[in-house]
Amino acid sequence: MTDARRVMSVETALAPLRDGMRVYLHGGAATPTPLIEGLVARAADLRDIETVSLHLEGPAPHVAPAMAGHIRHNALFISANVREAVNSGRADFTPVFLHDVPALFADGTLPLDVALLQVSPPNEDGLCSLGVAVDVARPAAAAARYVVAEVNARMPFTHGASTIALDAIDAWVETDRPLHEVPRTPITDEQRAIGAHVASLVEDGATLQIGIGAIPEAVLTCLSGHRDLGVHTEMFADGVVDLVEAGVITGARKRMHPGVIVSSFVLGTERLYRFVDRNPSVEMYDSSYTNDPRVIAAHEEMVAVNSAIEVDLTGQVCADSIGPQFWSGIGGQIDFIRGAARAPRGRPIIALPSTALGGTRSRLVSQLAPGAGVVTTRGDVYFVVTEFGVAALHGRSARERAQALLDIAHPAFREDLARESLALHGFKLRF
Repeated sequence: MTDARRVMSVETALAPLRDGMRVYLHGGAATPTPLIEGLVARAADLRDIETVSLHLEGPAPHVAPAMAGHIRHNALFISANVREAVNSGRADFTPVFLHDVPALFADGTLPLDVALLQVSPPNEDGLCSLGVAVDVARPAAAAARYVVAEVNARMPFTHGASTIALDAIDAWVETDRPLHEVPRTPITDEQRAIGAHVASLVEDGATLQIGIGAIPEAVLTCLSGHRDLGVHTEMFADGVVDLVEAGVITGARKRMHPGVIVSSFVLGTERLYRFVDRNPSVEMYDSSYTNDPRVIAAHEEMVAVNSAIEVDLTGQVCADSIGPQFWSGIGGQIDFIRGAARAPRGRPIIALPSTALGGTRSRLVSQLAPGAGVVTTRGDVYFVVTEFGVAALHGRSARERAQALLDIAHPAFREDLARESLALHGFKLRF
């Protein structure tokens, strides 16, 4: 059921764009690549277009040097395909908590002229689904004055609050192409050890927030012996499907949305996308709900697992930059850290390898690198996990924290860390 008058070519759909417009780009696996390519094809005729998005998958031709003066990107979370442009000054980065992004669109802080989306074909009620990425796309569509959608025959139709009425779409382009996929990451022995330590902090019946990558994959693998786990998360990947099929994730003890996995987006393989398609046990909501610390705190035994680039011996967490070079963004880390901290028997966890650069650099440091950004403050950190164990920091003095973190640092760096801690703070630590 479509209105043939609004089905058109990419060129025709993007013809109404004018100089100075701000354009939202749907992200993750739902990145509307044909529409981005069409925007770039029009760029020579446009000036001062600003594109806004979270994480993008696939090519990012709109951040190429040739786009200067025509299109400038504003990343609310930096993906690998725009990182060089941000750090070279051709693109911008806006640090923001993920739960706050919808309000930026709604209250006029970041007013949107255009939203470029990818959606499913409409159902019998004339509703399209934002499918695998509701996150901030639904609020963006509501705020934009002109909405263009790639209607992809392969986009899953998801439950929850994922839909947009066909009548709310001004122009659409029909496609039938695979969604962007992220393959599963092999797990090393080091990552498996981290996963085992995190799993030791998870009780049966707990509700999880966990993301994508080798460490989350390792954590999920190590939870295979648990029972009745639930999921309330910003996003999830294929490892969650494994535990659902094994009967480990049931959501049976969840206080909110019992029996249901709640997320704002998914990113992984085709298997994951087929899992969420028309699956009533998965509900997708925008990030103003999934990432609201008050909603997160309403879950009993909420376990939030996030990572870091480095952690200093007082517990400060750098997660969005390598020194002054922007790497990713604030995202949902602090949303879930603070929400889990306030949940009954909640456990906020920062999990990371003890070293980087092939073991030549410690990720646990006496002080953060110059220019490093603090995403999670020392007062917000409860547990830090490496392959060498768990450091419980909440309520502990700075000296006790330093010792606990030294104890889970790589042995090759403990003596240096102890010496630096003595020089900086006067702490005499065992190593």
